[in-house]
Amino acid sequence: MTQEKWGLLRNKLLKAIGRNNYTTWIEPLEFQELQDGVAVFSVPTNFMGNYVSQNFADLILYEMNTAGESVQRLAFRVAANSPVRPAIDATTAAAQVVTEEKPKPQLVESGNDALESLQAAPLDARFTFDSFVVGKPNELAHAAARRVSEGGPVTFNPLVLYGGVGLGKTHLMHAIAWELKTKRPDLNVLYLSAEQFMYRFVQALRERRMMDFKHLFRSVDVLMVDDVQFIAGKDSTQEEFFHTFNALVDQNKQIIISADRAPGEIKDLEDRVKSRLQCGLVVDLHPTDYELRLGILQNKVQQYSNTYPDLTIADGVLEFLAHRISTNVRVLEGALTRLFAFASLVGREIDMELTQDCLADVLRASERKITVEEIQRKVSDYYNIRLSDIIGPKRLRSYARPRQVAMYLCKQLTSRSLPEIGRRFGGRDHTTVMHGVKRIEELKSTDGQIAEDVEMLRRSLEA
Repeated sequence: MTQEKWGLLRNKLLKAIGRNNYTTWIEPLEFQELQDGVAVFSVPTNFMGNYVSQNFADLILYEMNTAGESVQRLAFRVAANSPVRPAIDATTAAAQVVTEEKPKPQLVESGNDALESLQAAPLDARFTFDSFVVGKPNELAHAAARRVSEGGPVTFNPLVLYGGVGLGKTHLMHAIAWELKTKRPDLNVLYLSAEQFMYRFVQALRERRMMDFKHLFRSVDVLMVDDVQFIAGKDSTQEEFFHTFNALVDQNKQIIISADRAPGEIKDLEDRVKSRLQCGLVVDLHPTDYELRLGILQNKVQQYSNTYPDLTIADGVLEFLAHRISTNVRVLEGALTRLFAFASLVGREIDMELTQDCLADVLRASERKITVEEIQRKVSDYYNIRLSDIIGPKRLRSYARPRQVAMYLCKQLTSRSLPEIGRRFGGRDHTTVMHGVKRIEELKSTDGQIAEDVEMLRRSLEA
């Protein structure tokens, strides 16, 4: 296999695993040779070789064999005095690790150039504040991100942005970095993933350059760490992160963190790290609502108007997509991208028929399954009562009516049987559930308030 062919394969790997993973784990790989079914790569550290073998070996083997090469396993040559590890065939997704003596690479040089070389997570030019669509679920996170991007006095430290996949955390992180680079080029802004922080830390340990590592991370003006939940359970990395955090806060330097859940809910994250993360401003990016999803789609259509000037999109298509694809903005945007590309290839208007044909798999996967527990939480919040009162034995009208509404919605919106629903409501008999469902059906036609409550709750659950 030639170096040119490996270069083409790397582009496929980039698309498959994303920019962050590619930059950290694939880009440093140097293809050496392919001999007797073994593809040999040079890597900076034994840690990197082990990580790639455990997480990306299957994918690399697949792409190589798809490209016409006959490869049974991978091997990595690293600058470490460790014994040769046994070869494991490709079906185990592992790889052989071979050792050789090489000059130890420098972690980074000191000074501002070093900070640039350390910024292993490149910024995506698409992720700016101008392209971020603001709605009620993300307006607080956007406002907080805007404030820290001004580069002025630190008002809350750290800023922690958390939320599920595809809600805009990374977009806001990149937008902050772009804005700081534009407005305050004098500041040393370092953006990287928690995974990259861990890799740099382990590398520094192996190369016995911890003082350089400490000096480097403590000399930044703004430290941005994405997906901090990755360091949970990794004690040494958490300890170094804790000390880095304290040092920067003591110097009044800004720290910005993102995570997939609130700091207090990250399993295996040390209490002292949780405490530090919770001492600043912690902002939740809520799941998108219909209006925000529609705004995102309209914004994307505007961007596509230059790329596909001849394409038209029928009324109702964007509204349909905003209703049906509700859990993940990335999936929503990807669906629209596929739709425009498909319509361009077949030369048709983007109407409902083409949308349903082109996105059949996405629409099936996006059919959200509503749970009994979700209905119970939503109803208790709506009526401002405790969840335990809906499930519990109290028969006061102020609890009984919301309980019947919840039972009615469970019957309408889930596939659970009446006995199953009864068990979720404190072990009640199925006849009790049947009575509650029948009572709400009757009240819907005579009590306008009940009818409105049920409709509002249904829309909220299906949003």
